[in-house]
Amino acid sequence: MKGLCPKLFFLLSSISLVTSQHSSLDHFLQCLPLHSHPSNPIANAIHTPNNASFQHLYELHAVNLRILSSPSKSKPLAIVTARHASHAQAAVVCAKGSGVQLRIRSGGHDYEGLSYTSGVPFVVLDLFNLRSIKIDIVSETAWIQAGATTGELYYRIAEKSDVHGFPSGICTTLGIGGHFSGGGYGNMMRKYGLSIDNVVDARLIDADGMIRNRKTMGEDVFWAIRGGGGTSFGIILSWKIKLVRVPSKVTVFNVQRTLDQEATDLAYRWQQIAPKMSKDLFIRLQPEPISDDTNGNKTIRVSFIGLFLGRAHRLIRETDSKFQELGLQLSDCNAMSWVESTLFWAGYPNGTSIDTLLQRVQDNKVFFKTKSDFYKKVIPKHGLEMLWKLLMEIGNVFMQLNPHGGRMEEISESETAVAQRAGYLFKTQYTIHWTESDGGIGAANGYVEKSRRLYNAMARYASSNPREAFLNYRDLDIGSNGSNDTDFAVARVYGAKYFNKHFLRLTRVKAMVDPDNFFKNEQSIPPLPSRSH
Repeated sequence: MKGLCPKLFFLLSSISLVTSQHSSLDHFLQCLPLHSHPSNPIANAIHTPNNASFQHLYELHAVNLRILSSPSKSKPLAIVTARHASHAQAAVVCAKGSGVQLRIRSGGHDYEGLSYTSGVPFVVLDLFNLRSIKIDIVSETAWIQAGATTGELYYRIAEKSDVHGFPSGICTTLGIGGHFSGGGYGNMMRKYGLSIDNVVDARLIDADGMIRNRKTMGEDVFWAIRGGGGTSFGIILSWKIKLVRVPSKVTVFNVQRTLDQEATDLAYRWQQIAPKMSKDLFIRLQPEPISDDTNGNKTIRVSFIGLFLGRAHRLIRETDSKFQELGLQLSDCNAMSWVESTLFWAGYPNGTSIDTLLQRVQDNKVFFKTKSDFYKKVIPKHGLEMLWKLLMEIGNVFMQLNPHGGRMEEISESETAVAQRAGYLFKTQYTIHWTESDGGIGAANGYVEKSRRLYNAMARYASSNPREAFLNYRDLDIGSNGSNDTDFAVARVYGAKYFNKHFLRLTRVKAMVDPDNFFKNEQSIPPLPSRSH
């Protein structure tokens, strides 16, 4: 190309890239029907930018407007909305043979959009149509496909029983596939552990397009996909879970205190007591900046949001003996069925129909950036006061502190790929959020910088060496590779933060099941280099 002017060289390079993309896409599209089951034609599951439905499908299961609106985020060459397992198998075989990258999406709650964006030519395998839920109350088990939501799972359990439930996430539009593979935190974790602690089998499509169950994938792979992020190892088609027992009536409450109502003292005490209370009791601490009604100045309101697996009188005895400072009263307590409590926790008013759980798409989308921490030590009062001041300065911020303890202390850290078990007091989510009226995508850099400022300020109190993070709250700030590159040294940095000492074991499993690193994204698990074995 010597002698060509820069503009002409750029034009020719662009044409070459576009031609290459079209060639790869054509090969991929022609390949799909050859590898899907004849009784389940794949044609209606294929969507390209030429289809009127493409943009709608792309945006439907994507919750973060910061990702959707970013001009730097490329869109897929095609979306395959699998309606049969063979469609997902075909997507693997054909993407591999065509040289296009495959991204897998179930609910679209990936905070950094790694399930539906990439910096290289790619296609999205969307699993939202694979959503069957088969409940067997006699054996107290269920098979759930990856595209089903947590809300649908709760609803289907309640259809069969009022004394069964499942420990899983608060948000009711989470896709089961990704939520479980990242751990599955929820408000029954102190009683029953995480979602993955109650998973007994799974169906996985490997890098060769073969469907494996627990027996045929092997215990190492089954260990890895429970908390290690399924999309590094294959495509989760479905999970088999063990249902848990819940009372016919549970108790919920939301007690709120502001700074002039001793919120700081209560938050300090919560850190000490919440992880040590009855396993039946889960109390989330949620601070947020608000305007003081008396003078218009900003203050902090701290909400103590509780789920108790029992009746209110027994709950009051528990709080009076161990957290008397909260001043919980019977009038603060609401009795309801477990399935109704899932709506309460999702923020719906009391009396909302449980049919709401069947709404599969989040409709109140905003721009946001989320970061996370695990805490092993209590934040001192002066640390809380510094935090309150920072929250009031930032304004558009949402925080949640979720207690560990209970069953989380009892399960060995080696049982699954989730390492944060005994010795952890609570996990924290920091979310900076804004709307179009706040500046939309044009204001993203400023708000992201605010999230980093908050995160950096809490470094002295959070876990360290490594400073750990929660996989299902994806955060590219803690380290990331390029879309099509997986540098082991880079992966080791974010891998240690998500998985601690489990990272190397995960890389060994990756080397066994996907040595060519077909399943990859900016924060995927790389195969352990052969020289390191």
